[in-house]
Amino acid sequence: MMADQPPPLEATPLLNEVPLLPHMVNGDSIQQVILVQVNPGETFTITTEDGHIQCIQGPAHVPMMSPNGSMPPIFVPPGYVSQVVEENGVRRVWWCPTQGNSILPCILPLLPTCPIIPHVFQEQEPRSHGRTNFIQRDERSLKMQEHLKKRLKDRQASGHTNNKLNSPPSSPHKVLNSSNATIPNGNGKAQQGAVGALKQKQIGKTKGSPEAEMGESDTESKKCDTHLSIGKPVVSDIQARSAVLSWNLPVSSQNGESHSHSPAAFTFEVAISNSGKNGKFKSVYVGEELTITLPDLRPATDYHARVSATSSSIKETISELVSFTTESCEPDCPAAPKLINRTKNSLSLQWKSSNDNGSKITNFLLEWDEGKNGPFKECYYGHLKQYKLTRLTPSTRYSLRLAAKNDIGMSGFSETVTFGTAGGGPPAPAPPTLLEAGVTWMALAWSPPAGVASDDSLTYSLDMEEEGSGYGFQPQYNGDELSCTLRNLRRSTSYKFRLFAYNSEGKSSPSEVVEHSTKPDRPGAPSKPVVKGKIHPHSVRVTWEPPKDNGGSDISKYFLEISEASVGGRWEPIYSGAQREHVCDHLRPGTSYRLRVSCASKGGESQASDVTTVTTAAVPPGPCPAPALVGKAKPKEVTLQWGPPAVDGGSEITEYLLEMASSEQEERRIYQGPAAEFGVTNLLPGRTYCFWLRAGNKVGFGPYSEKAELCTAPGPPEQCCKPLITCKSATCAVVSWESPACNGAEITEYRLDWGQVEGSMHIIYTGPCQSYEVKGLTPATTYYCRVQAVNVAGVGLFGDTSVVSTPPSVPAAVAVLHLLEEDQMEISPPFSTCLAIQWEEPCCHGAEITGYNIEYGEKQLVTVGRNTTHVLENLLPDTLYRIRIQAFNSFGVGPFSHSMKAKTKPLPPDPPHLECVVFSYQSLKLKWGEGPSRALIPNPTQFNLQMEDRFGRFVTVYNGPCHTYKVQRLSESTTYHFRIQAYNDAGEGAFSEVCAFTTTKSPPAPLKAPKAIQLEENTFEITWEPLQPMKGDSIVYILQLAAGREFDQVYKGPEPERIIAIALLCGFAVVAILFAVVIQYFVIK
Repeated sequence: MMADQPPPLEATPLLNEVPLLPHMVNGDSIQQVILVQVNPGETFTITTEDGHIQCIQGPAHVPMMSPNGSMPPIFVPPGYVSQVVEENGVRRVWWCPTQGNSILPCILPLLPTCPIIPHVFQEQEPRSHGRTNFIQRDERSLKMQEHLKKRLKDRQASGHTNNKLNSPPSSPHKVLNSSNATIPNGNGKAQQGAVGALKQKQIGKTKGSPEAEMGESDTESKKCDTHLSIGKPVVSDIQARSAVLSWNLPVSSQNGESHSHSPAAFTFEVAISNSGKNGKFKSVYVGEELTITLPDLRPATDYHARVSATSSSIKETISELVSFTTESCEPDCPAAPKLINRTKNSLSLQWKSSNDNGSKITNFLLEWDEGKNGPFKECYYGHLKQYKLTRLTPSTRYSLRLAAKNDIGMSGFSETVTFGTAGGGPPAPAPPTLLEAGVTWMALAWSPPAGVASDDSLTYSLDMEEEGSGYGFQPQYNGDELSCTLRNLRRSTSYKFRLFAYNSEGKSSPSEVVEHSTKPDRPGAPSKPVVKGKIHPHSVRVTWEPPKDNGGSDISKYFLEISEASVGGRWEPIYSGAQREHVCDHLRPGTSYRLRVSCASKGGESQASDVTTVTTAAVPPGPCPAPALVGKAKPKEVTLQWGPPAVDGGSEITEYLLEMASSEQEERRIYQGPAAEFGVTNLLPGRTYCFWLRAGNKVGFGPYSEKAELCTAPGPPEQCCKPLITCKSATCAVVSWESPACNGAEITEYRLDWGQVEGSMHIIYTGPCQSYEVKGLTPATTYYCRVQAVNVAGVGLFGDTSVVSTPPSVPAAVAVLHLLEEDQMEISPPFSTCLAIQWEEPCCHGAEITGYNIEYGEKQLVTVGRNTTHVLENLLPDTLYRIRIQAFNSFGVGPFSHSMKAKTKPLPPDPPHLECVVFSYQSLKLKWGEGPSRALIPNPTQFNLQMEDRFGRFVTVYNGPCHTYKVQRLSESTTYHFRIQAYNDAGEGAFSEVCAFTTTKSPPAPLKAPKAIQLEENTFEITWEPLQPMKGDSIVYILQLAAGREFDQVYKGPEPERIIAIALLCGFAVVAILFAVVIQYFVIK
């Protein structure tokens, strides 16, 4: 409800800048415009037909319009009156207070400070796709708009406006958001009234300090409040995708007074929404302009816009929402048509509608190029969304495009698509192109045939013909790829290619034949360079042959490289050209060079050839430096050393030639060889010698060096003469010698070398004497000796060797004496009474040994000849003896040897008694002596059992410690002869007497089963195979018959001469058992 006594509402001037809304003026129906002037602090309430209540706070001028003439109920307080004005056939009704001159003479155009511009609803036609088309303006509405604009200009010119009227009313303290009012149109449909309430921001800034403001009362605070309001923006020049939005400067009011501001004091922000008034707003402009163009709008779309103003001194204020709808336009470009079926003569197409942009699509335009790749022509125009092209050419590609049309215009065309009819293979493809070629491979690529859709499935066949092969084109590739790599081709060879394309309809014609070639290969290495002509010290001519394999192309250039043969020599090019011969000059004499050659062609550069080593001619070397002494000079030897010549002549020094001379000798060569050091021997002590040399290489020797004079040092004495030896006895000799030349130094001592072997003598005397007596010699032995002289300079050489033999004497003692074993003798004597001994012959001391004396037992002496073995007989068994021996010759008896102990063996055992304990037809078990059958413990006595064979010889059948033995595998009824012998460590005993034992007779062999032949009902004939006679023994046969489990004998006797017939009882089983009985006799001897 409004206040009871509201203050008078001041008249507000009309705004001439805001144009009329086109949908607010319409002459087709009776319209009522209600203008309610609301004073500050009052509230205007509207009840809509759907029951909602909308409240509007003052100050405000609320114009309302109803297209169908109906007016919603309006509740006003006392003091308000309504006036109705009818102008140009249009009734206008408004409500205003009766106080003051507040009644407005005219309702339109809208007031500038009116915070809310109500949305006027009118009858609308339904749109396609859920949209409605606005009723177009007619001539009557345009005339009325022009008339109202003219009246507005007249009022402004007559001076009805002033500064006070231009100022906006005071801003309200609070603006409430009200719900949309719904006013029914002429068709009875409810439409939304777009009376949108916006919040007005309160400005509470005064001139006083903040402390003063807090101390003031609420009444004083209201007086000092500053209110800012911005008018509702106006939309004009509405197009399909743009619109012009304009607004006025905000007006501030303080204590009931209005104030205007400059445009530079505010910053405006424009926000729009296409999702309803309560939807999300998007900021599209921020700046100081009062008019902008909204671009990039969607056709036939409802938009809501608002403007907010901000300033540095006043808080932000937001205008009312202004709603507008963009115009409709032609549809969007549709999508390209799709192929749903095809035949040889038809194509069936289908498409979808595009966005109609506010006007329903009425027709579609389909164009094609008639399969000629020319200009497009119309093939269909209508409202259907599919079409079938007929009477087409098989295997032909057709390009098509589509456009949509509505009441406003025609859209653009879609993307061009190409479809082909069925019936034939694809067109001939372009020839394959060469991507890359190698020596033995080639990479080719191709593109699909022209006019083939990208979604067509094609396969390709690539044929190849080798030049000069004579086989024609051969297939090399078959697949759906657009490239392939051919391998294992011949190098530097031209190949022809052609391409076929395949689809589900068939095969295309071949492409044009193209020719591509593989690359040549690298050539092989040329031949090894060879020397041509004579090798000079500074140059050499070389030549070479071309490679056996040029890689498929001609050789264009050769490269000759040279390097010194020394380790680490670097290769340097010396020639590059097409010739195969070159002279290598500027070389050093006697230097080894390595040469190699390579070549190049279109295929690349070859590897280097084998290396040739060439050595330039050399010259003889220069003079060497004079030889120098190494260390100190010796009496008979000096060591010389020298260096190589400064110039080697280009060739390695191979040898040196050293020569010498003395005052007593002529010049002579003493050394020739590669060493740079040599020891000169056989010189005389204290003499002066001259030495010189020259060097040589493979060319020859150079000049001699300067001479070097060197002196030898004093030397040891000369070599002694052969000594004189005199034998005083067989074991003693005297050696004497003469003094040799001392070589400049007195002899201080002599050394006597003595021994039995000439090469293995040792010094037995050292001293100044010139004789020595040697004792303890061996008779009849040869000795060697020599003498050496020593002085301060050194030791002289040994003299010649003298030889002496001592006289003969008695033999030496026997060194080796041992006992002979039984196995070491050819004829074994009885070792129970004999001992066999052996010894080695001792040294005879110059006289032949004639015999030996053997002493044994109680100094019993036996003399034997020169034999070295002897058997002592007639000794006692099992007795220990001590034996020694001595040799004698013509000079007498020698000493005895060492003593040896030997013992005779005991006597061998007697043979045991032999007997047979078990007889059998195949074996005989024999037993002898007393003891177990098996040897459980080791028995020193062994037995040797022998049996006589058929040749009368006794053969051993058992040898061991057991007392029984079973002889097997014997013949029946046969006599065998045996004998036995016992032996132990003492030896073998004598054999026993021969014993004879006879084997028994053997039983008959088993018979085969008899045969029964039925003669009559109860009569059978029984037969069997007879046995062979057994050495004259008679054979008896027994025949038994089984009736159940009992056996009855039916026949016994020899083999009958006729068949036996036996009558059997019926119902019994017949079993014949045959026995053979042999009477055996056992004879035991």
